[in-house]
Parts: sequence; structure tokens; C-alpha cells
Amino acid sequence: MTEHRGTLGTFGGVFTPSILTILGLILFLRVGIVVGSGGVAQAVAILVLATAISVLTSVSLSAIATNRRVRGGGDYYLISRSLGVSFGGALGLVLFVAQAVSVGFYCVGFAEGVAGLSATSAELPGELVAGAAAIVLFLLAYLGADLATRFQFVIMGLLAAALVSFFAGGVPEASRETLMSNMTVAEPIGFWVLFAIFFPAVTGFTQGVSMSGDLADPAKSLPSGTFAAVGLSLAVYLGTILLLGATLPASTLMNEPVAMKRIALAPGLIDAGVLAATLSSALASFLGAPRILQALAADRIFLRLVPFAKGHGPTDNPRRAVLLTAVIAFVTIAVGELDAIAGLVSMFFLISYGLLNYATYVEATAASPSFRPRFRYFHARASLVGTALCGLVMIAIDPISGAIATALIVAIYQYLRRTAVPARWRDSRRAYRYRQIRDGLREISTEVEKPTDWQPQVLVFTHGEKRRDRVLRFGTWVAGNAGIVTAAVVLEGRGFSEESRRKCEEAEAELRTEIEEHDYPVYPLAVAAPDLRAGIATLVQSWGIGPVRSNTVLVNWLEAVSEEGSSAQLWFARMLGGAVQLKQHAIVLDTDDGAWQRLNQIPAEARRIDIWWFDDESSRLSLLLAHLMTRTEEWADARLQVIAPTSSEGEPKAARSRLEKRLSDYRIDASIEATPAPELADVVRLSRDAALVFLPLRIEGMQLQDPFGFGLQATLTPLPLVALVAACQDVRLSEERPEKEAPETPEDEGRRAP
Repeated sequence: MTEHRGTLGTFGGVFTPSILTILGLILFLRVGIVVGSGGVAQAVAILVLATAISVLTSVSLSAIATNRRVRGGGDYYLISRSLGVSFGGALGLVLFVAQAVSVGFYCVGFAEGVAGLSATSAELPGELVAGAAAIVLFLLAYLGADLATRFQFVIMGLLAAALVSFFAGGVPEASRETLMSNMTVAEPIGFWVLFAIFFPAVTGFTQGVSMSGDLADPAKSLPSGTFAAVGLSLAVYLGTILLLGATLPASTLMNEPVAMKRIALAPGLIDAGVLAATLSSALASFLGAPRILQALAADRIFLRLVPFAKGHGPTDNPRRAVLLTAVIAFVTIAVGELDAIAGLVSMFFLISYGLLNYATYVEATAASPSFRPRFRYFHARASLVGTALCGLVMIAIDPISGAIATALIVAIYQYLRRTAVPARWRDSRRAYRYRQIRDGLREISTEVEKPTDWQPQVLVFTHGEKRRDRVLRFGTWVAGNAGIVTAAVVLEGRGFSEESRRKCEEAEAELRTEIEEHDYPVYPLAVAAPDLRAGIATLVQSWGIGPVRSNTVLVNWLEAVSEEGSSAQLWFARMLGGAVQLKQHAIVLDTDDGAWQRLNQIPAEARRIDIWWFDDESSRLSLLLAHLMTRTEEWADARLQVIAPTSSEGEPKAARSRLEKRLSDYRIDASIEATPAPELADVVRLSRDAALVFLPLRIEGMQLQDPFGFGLQATLTPLPLVALVAACQDVRLSEERPEKEAPETPEDEGRRAP
């Protein structure tokens, strides 16, 4: 969409379309019915509630409109720049359709008004009159906002004359006794029934917002024009309610839709006012709907709508969008039966008001340094109240229509999230989420962390591409959609040098590309340090913020040991030992090409995870990690099997009983296999059919050992995918330890991993 400077001012661009839409058919044809059916007191209460929504939303609108440069698109533009492309796109599409359909509604209302003027006009086909009105309005909108605005001034003159005639004729006839008798009625219609009849009266206060792209100074015109329209309309409606209640009996008000004609000095002006009100509302929608579509198309959210971004002339008049609006309006007129759709359209407007309020709440509570609105008279809680009021009104008026409208917007929102349309603007979601993170960190930092509060914060150390994907994938599995996984690369070099900085940027970009390619929930990190071991130690100690700190180190066994020789093995053992000393759980993933290929061939429902159990912290951590894996999509159907070596032939039955109770306390479902102290062949026999095996890892001095007393490499080679786990601190799987612990044998103690 071509950038252009609008020409309309506050009066013509905001106040006029807003006030003409508010002072519509409801004022002339429904206010009397509301007063006669519910009484003056109830009518005033309805007016107050409806105005509260419009005032709160106007305040929110003013805050957002004065915080950024406002372009075309009205509600859509403001919400999309606050809540993001998905919310904005969903709302923008339905608002365009709702306003386009509204054009047909108002034209049908105009035809009904014409039919009520005389017997001759009643013979005219309603569709013909409505279609003729739509054609005239289409030509005005097609030629441009300036011409349409001048026509609106003519309509405003007719409305003003009708109101002057009504008040001038009614004030001398007003009676205090009549007013008091109409204050309440004997059998009032329900409050929410009358509220539903009246509420469309105030829904025009955002019509001026739709003209935002045609305004010379939107930040100035939108607040002042909107508040002026809301304030004047409140005075007009309040005066009309009181004057009707003070001049006519309730029976007359209930049974005569145009009761205002009875007390007006010139009844013909009331008829002119009815026609002018319908035309003004239709014209405002005819101007607003195309501009929403044009802005939506310009943002390229729905690619099929992109042609509608093209404008015409120096004012960028959206003629293509005007044509589509006219088509929808004519279809609406042809349908004729509009009651089924009317409630749904009203819900779309209510949702837009609710989202405007919520967008302001998000902006204000995010505490972003960029949130600096020139309009100061707002409060985040007031905007939240406005959101809640809109939701409550939707439920009270028509819960079915409200649910359908909400479901439709949610469906479009989810579609836009999946299509991942890139946003080319800054919105407030990042600042809002940052505020949530900051507040959350502050809150949990004041709480004492218990072992049962443990969440996996995994540092995955990897270099080279050969096996990186496997260890990153495994890291996401053991995090179980609960923790945070960071892929870390430590480069040797001086951390402050330009060369080291460049290498880190390249390494991090390479990591990010691979992570995004596989859509892993992993964060890349590359740092430089003069010494690799010191760099790892420093990163392990420093990663995180506040109470969220690294607590688990994950490395790939084959990458570090098998291919590097004995000196690398010694370094590897020292590195893992140092991590454990720094209170980091250590996980070593042993996966060769054959084991990985075999895993990928096992159907998800046939996978089994074996956990070798020695009743120590490493065993409990292994069980917890295996359980977390079953929370992921790839392992959701996997079966857990706990294998417990025992010290004697008669012990398996007792061991099984103890484990069953323990697993019940842990609330983890797993089968149990108790076996006498196994030989290597027994270990292979029991676990060779598993998809993954968890084994405790013992780190003694500079040596890595398995829990069986066999050589580590001899144990790993014949087994499938293996994760070696060394726990560094207390691991709790339930709130309390079991009341009675089984006594340890010397053999058990010898097998215990740190």
C-alpha cells in the first residue's frame, strides 16, 4: 500500500462517522420501546452500562492510538500491532465481513423506513429500495472519502433538525408526574433482553477508527473525535430517554416504534431523521470496511487478499475493496432474512472492543520502554475491566452467537499461527512475555526450592555436526516438555577478541540453523574461552538467571571417547567429575549408527525403556527422566521397565514387592523385573530388546565405571541406545521418602552410584 498523508481532520474524519453511526435507527425506533417496556430507571441503567463499555474502550483506544504512528485499518491495525499478526489477522478478516454485511443491514433498514412513509412508498419492493440506496452509497465510497464525508455533513444536518424538532416539541409537554409513573413498569421485560435491543446504539463509536489511514493526525484526532462523539451521544440518548418518559405513557411507547413523531414540532423531520440515520450508518460502514481489508491485504497475511491492497489516487482510496464490500452488501440485501446473522455480527464488534481493551492491558502491563502514549488518562486495570465487560455482555445478550463468533476467530487465529506468516512490525507480545518472565523469576526466587520442584535445565555440550542431531534430540526427550535445553559450544580463544566473537557468532548461527531445521525447542549458545575445560566449568556455573540455573549436563559418549583415545578419556572423565562437583547431574548418551537406526525402526507403540535400578539417586533420576520422555510425542506410547538386581536367589520376590510400593508412591507406571546379580550376558539378554537403556554411571577419581563392575565399553557395545546417568544431589520422586527403607547389604552398597 502506497504511503500517503491523510487529509481528514478530527471533525470530518472521526467525530462525524462516529456520531452518525451512534445516532442511528436505535435512537428513533427503539429507545421508546426500551423505555416503555422496562421503565425509565432500567433504560438509564442500560444506557450507563453500554456507555461504560464505550468509554472504557475509548480510553484504551486513545492510549494505543497515541503510542505509535497509526496507519489505515482501524481496529485491525491497532490490535495487530499490539497482540500480533495472528490476533490481528483473525479479527481484521471478520470485522471486514461484519462491516460489509452491516451495509446491507442498514440499507434494508432504510427500505423499511421508506415503506413506512406513505401507502404509495409501501408498494415499492424493499429489495429495490435497499439496492438503490446501496448503489448511491457505493458511488460515494468509490469516488473517495472526501466526497463521502461531505455527504455525511448533509445527513448530519437532517439528524440535527430531527432532534431539534423532537426536543423543542417535547420539553413544553414534559410532566414530572408522567416521568415518575414511567420510572418503573408493572411487568418489565428482562434487563438483558432490552440491553440487547439497545446496545447496537453505542457500537458506532469506533467507526472513526476505521478512517485512521485518511486522517491528517490520527494520534490527535482519534482520541478527541471519539470522546466528543461518545459524550454528545450520551447526552442525546439520556435526554431522549427522560423526555419520552416524561411525555408519553408506557403503552404508547411500547406499541409505537416512531413515538417521537407524537411530540415533535415537525413530525416529517423525524421521518427524515430515520432515513438519515440508516444512510449515515450504512455510509460509515461502507467507508470503514474497505479500509480494514486494504490494510489487511497490505500486510500480506492472507496472500489471496493481496490484490485488495492497491489504492487509487493521492488518498490511496481502496476501490477494489469498495467493490468487494458492495458485492457482500448486495448479497446481504438479497438474502432478506437477516435476524439469524444480526446477532453474530454484533458479537464480532463486541469481540473487537474486548480485544482493543486487552491490547491496551498488554501494552501497559508489559512495561516496555517503548510504551509512551501521549494520552495519559488510562489504567491497565480499567482496560482489563473493559475486556471483562465485553465478555459478560456477549454471554448475557446471546451466548450461542457469542460462542460461534469466538470459535470462528479462534479458528482463524490457529490457522494463522500454523501458517507462520512473518510479521514485519513490532508488536507488544515480546514485551508482555518479558514482563511475565521477569515477574515469574522474581516470584520463584523468593520460594525455597525442594527436590520435588526439580525441572530439567539441560546444557548439551556438542561440537561437530556428525552426532549433534542425536544428542540434541535426546536432550528434548529427557526435558519432557518441562525444562529448558541449551545447545552449548565452547570455542578455544580469547573471549574479548574480534576473531573469537566472529567465530562464536558463526558457531551459534550454525547451531540455530540446525535447531530450526528440526524444530527443536532448544536454544543455541556459543562462547569462547582460553581453555576448553575452564570454559565449560565457567559456563556450567554461570548459565541461567536467578533461580533458573543449569542442573544437568548432557554429552555424547562416542564423540568424546571412542574416537579420541586414552588421553581424551581421561579429560572426559575429569570434565564429568567436575560437572558433578558443581552440582550438575551428568548424562552421557551412547549411540552409534546401528543403535540409532534400530531405534528409528521400532514402532512408537512397541518401544520399551529399561531403567536399571540400584535404589540410589542415579537410579531415581533415571526413572524420572524416562517418565519425562513419555510426555513427548515420540515416546508417549513407550513402556517403562525397571530392572532390579538383587543380592541372592531368594531376594527377587521381596525386591519386586518393595519396588511395586515405591513406584506406587512415585505415581509412575512401570513393569518390574527383579534378577539376581547379573553377569554381562544377563544384562545383554534382559535389555537387548529395549529401545533405550538407562544405566547409573559411577565416577570415581578419573575413572568412569558401570554399576556392574564390568568394563564400561564392554557393557555399552552389545546394548542398544544407552544413557549413562550420574546424579549429583538428592532426587525426590514423591513428597516424602518411604517410611521404611529396606536394609542395605554390603553388595548393594558396593553397587551404589554417587
